[in-house]
Amino acid sequence: MKIRTYQPGDEKDQVAIYNEATADLPKFKPATVEEIAKRYRARDFDPKTRLYAAESGRVVGYATFHTNGRVSFPWCRKGSESAAEVLFQNVLEHVKGRGIHAVFAAYRSDWPAQKDFFLNQGFHVAREMVNYILDQGEMPTRPGRRDNLLTPLKKEDVPFILAFAPEVVRVQTVEQLDRYFFRNPYFGPEEVFVLRERKEDAPTAVGILVNNQAYSDPKQVDASMPCFRLGAFGTEGMQTKRINGLFSYLTKDQRQAGMYAIDLMGHAAALLEDCGATSLAAQAPSDAEFLTRFYNCYFRRQGSFPIFERTL
Repeated sequence: MKIRTYQPGDEKDQVAIYNEATADLPKFKPATVEEIAKRYRARDFDPKTRLYAAESGRVVGYATFHTNGRVSFPWCRKGSESAAEVLFQNVLEHVKGRGIHAVFAAYRSDWPAQKDFFLNQGFHVAREMVNYILDQGEMPTRPGRRDNLLTPLKKEDVPFILAFAPEVVRVQTVEQLDRYFFRNPYFGPEEVFVLRERKEDAPTAVGILVNNQAYSDPKQVDASMPCFRLGAFGTEGMQTKRINGLFSYLTKDQRQAGMYAIDLMGHAAALLEDCGATSLAAQAPSDAEFLTRFYNCYFRRQGSFPIFERTL
């Protein structure tokens, strides 16, 4: 068996392998050569992050990784499942070779073989990513007066926001978070708004509303698919699904989180209503209790998926 990296034309074999291996799984959605080829034509595509197992010149399996540490299940043709272990160990060696010391994976909770594989590889279930929805008619009454000022995001706010909940945010530096807010190709800084303390003008909470009618309707997506949602705090640096009406927030004072979140959500709902949308969506990691406590109180849970993690 030979393990090699991507070569032009592998898209066809990759699609055939994935569709064969997943055809009997719940909510199976066949991949197409066109969608894989489109991803691989992207400017930032790195062919060395795609590994293929070949026997007698025939590709029988593949696995992938991302530079943020996300790894895939090693998909194999039926009858060639023995290639999975070799493929995955090669993935881990490539990841370690890039100086990455922690890896994670995300799959549907009703795909038990994938869960068992990662658990047997030394991963553990670190958290769930929980998806929520809230219709306009179910939103709580907006306060008539705020104790704090609500203003647009400023660059000098970024260090404060990074310090709000570093255990939630998936970037480590001010520069990374600044780039996420101000140079994001999928939403702009005008979609980020900040609650400030009146006396000091310092940020006390921040909200995001992804407001783009070209993005997916949250009522039309499968909320149990392992898709990180664009704009949700805790998904920075991830490949994301673009959802219209995605609302997310963070605060430095978790004891007052609900009060601040109501202010921010009311502002987001007003903006969304102006565009004719009818629902807010949300996503939060289950180990951020101050977030899930708020969303569980006001939103309806749509679905969730587990995150498996392992240090190397």
